[in-house]
Amino acid sequence: MKILVVYDSKLGSVKQMARLIARGIESVDGAEAIVRCVPEIFIGSESSMDASEVGDLEATTNDLKSIDGLIVGSPTRFGNMSASMKHFLDSTSSLWMAGTLSGKPAAVFTSSSSMHGGQESTLLSMLNPLLHHGMLFCGLPYSEPALGKTTSGGTPYGASHVAGSSNTNPISADEKALCIALGKRVTVIAGKLKS
Repeated sequence: MKILVVYDSKLGSVKQMARLIARGIESVDGAEAIVRCVPEIFIGSESSMDASEVGDLEATTNDLKSIDGLIVGSPTRFGNMSASMKHFLDSTSSLWMAGTLSGKPAAVFTSSSSMHGGQESTLLSMLNPLLHHGMLFCGLPYSEPALGKTTSGGTPYGASHVAGSSNTNPISADEKALCIALGKRVTVIAGKLKS
């Protein structure tokens, strides 16, 4: 069973979350986490990591053709996903037309600089194209203990992290637990759907 984690990370927090989500995926017997970053697009003078700093292969639409589940992550940009993530998702029209992702589980995750920096609206913005693909949304239920007690990131819409204005906040224990839980949840559901 293959679960794809596709992310965009400008300052590293979303990449760290992707790694934690992959741990959750691989905690399920027989599951493989495939981690990819989106191709970078540049807008104005926006600085970002170059490919050598990211360390993961760039995602292509071919990566989406033989997966059992998809988890998408982006930094928060004015309450929305990043332009690079939007550009990648916009490139999946041929898969939409073929129904390639229909009926497969999907989830989303994000990081923002402040507690009220638009995390939930960013998660919902990434959810829209996945629903158009016919994917089945897997949020985080309140049966996850960390969701009810977190004082940093974490929402029922998906995993999140509050990085701080200088991007210096480490991922909290609750945020880590929710990332791992999200990866495991999508994988378990994918397994049930596959059987």
